Amino acid sequence: LKFVVAKLLSKMAAANVHDSVLGVISNTPLVKLGRSIPADAQQATIYAKLEMQNPGGSVKDRIAKSMIEEAEKGGKITPQKTTVVEFTSGNTGIGLAMVCAAKGYKCIIIMPQLPAMTERFITCRKFGADVHLTAPAKGVPGMQAHMDELLASNADYWSPRQFENKANPTVHYDSTGPEIWSQSGGKVDYFIAGIGTGGTMVGAGKFLKEQNPDCKLIAVEPTESRILTGAPHTKHTIVGIGAGVPLAFIEQLEPGKEWCEGQRGIIDEFAHADSATSIAFANTLAAKEGLLVGPSTGAVMAVATQVAARPEAAGKTIVVVFPSSGIRYVTHPMWAAEVEEAFKALPKPPNMEAEPLVLYKSS
Repeated sequence: LKFVVAKLLSKMAAANVHDSVLGVISNTPLVKLGRSIPADAQQATIYAKLEMQNPGGSVKDRIAKSMIEEAEKGGKITPQKTTVVEFTSGNTGIGLAMVCAAKGYKCIIIMPQLPAMTERFITCRKFGADVHLTAPAKGVPGMQAHMDELLASNADYWSPRQFENKANPTVHYDSTGPEIWSQSGGKVDYFIAGIGTGGTMVGAGKFLKEQNPDCKLIAVEPTESRILTGAPHTKHTIVGIGAGVPLAFIEQLEPGKEWCEGQRGIIDEFAHADSATSIAFANTLAAKEGLLVGPSTGAVMAVATQVAARPEAAGKTIVVVFPSSGIRYVTHPMWAAEVEEAFKALPKPPNMEAEPLVLYKSS
């Protein structure tokens, strides 16, 4: 018996050995939430899909690997020759920079010159990618224009074009959706995710709808930028969602349909949360669940608790996607109080006197 157990454990250990960091992308945990759930929402069960557990720290690792490997299969790109170019609010850029480092591609990431991009900038640079910063006032169209100029300038430059690359929703259909279904024991009544490119919702949502046609798919936008319901785009601080442009993956669910409230294709509802509420929920998740998350996670969590409080949600199971870690947002306003305190608590230069022993206590 001991021999059989030892052999089984050896096989299990071998299954967890990978040829590169890319082998550990996906299979992220599903965690039940508790202490952060308001009383009126506790009639439903809420699970969080912790995508920050991917090696690059976000859900975008999945599409970065998928888009590059699909291009390799098609003979479109070659390591040591091709330079991968993409514009992004950051997480896709980090995922691509990581994959390029692992595979031997050069990489150029384009993002807006905003203080909230600091962690993304330095992480991409650490992976060896070049970073081009564009004028924030030009928004997504400005980043795309610069990318198009780069692609036209060099035949060895290639872009995965995350907003329109079918490998984006496909990888969520093939991996994220099946993982959620298996981990939940085949019980998903609501699936809620923020809308960046729309790939997670369209891909994973399609799979979950096929398993349970009654599963409700709820897409989350910033209140300040409800482009997908026909409202105007205004400034917000929910990094990663609400790009301010129509999304191809969502439009293709019902081609030609006007952007408006209500159902669109497989998506049952377009919900929203404002910047302040999203930050408050992200802070609550850190303080009460021990989950360090960003503002887009706060947005989906705000919506999830509202949905869970609906009478028809009693006894139901809700799965929400937590796309990235909060440590990636230290220069974001959500960390302002902690950063301000840290500067006071940790002066430069440091106090090197031996007395008193305790120099600072947080309160």
